[in-house]
Amino acid sequence: MADTDLDAGLVQRAQRGDLRAFEMLVVKYQRRVERLIGRMVRDAALVQDIAQESFIRAYRALPQFRGEAAFYTWLYRIAVNTAKQALADMKRDPLLFESARGADDDSDETFRPENEPIDGATPEALLASKEIAAAVNAAIEALTEDLRVAITLREIEGLSYEDIAEAMNCPIGTVRSRIFRARDAIAARLRPLLDAQDGKRW
Repeated sequence: MADTDLDAGLVQRAQRGDLRAFEMLVVKYQRRVERLIGRMVRDAALVQDIAQESFIRAYRALPQFRGEAAFYTWLYRIAVNTAKQALADMKRDPLLFESARGADDDSDETFRPENEPIDGATPEALLASKEIAAAVNAAIEALTEDLRVAITLREIEGLSYEDIAEAMNCPIGTVRSRIFRARDAIAARLRPLLDAQDGKRW
């Protein structure tokens, strides 16, 4: 609640023309917005461009923000819509679209195993965790866009079902269905790997 109150105060200051207040909101949410967009657009350079465009759109729309939803929910909705528009534009340019969808996965920090704590981990356990992380990433990438965004907002960003419904502009029942289907698809991709790991003797 305190965090939401802090955002509300910054938003009110930004609406009164305090650019520094808006810059503080950008600093707070930039990485999270980029991570969300990165699940939709694979090219790291394009992710940054789309995130920047999202914040520009948010700033321009700020006078219309009434606080009926949390600021970050409103911002994520703008980011999702901006990324969808960018993807739609890129589909009209096949070369650019392939570049955006086929960039190297190293730009994604969400499940990078080298960022995980390794205290006391054996080389075999580290290898297993890397394989599982890679499988999770592959499973998420294989999802449709709506499922990928929903599971990212829920499991990575920690948004509530209500906030996801607001960000994705759909009923909460649709959000629950998308998250269930995404989890089911990810589990199906992971099951053979986990079964194989379980059968090994370290």
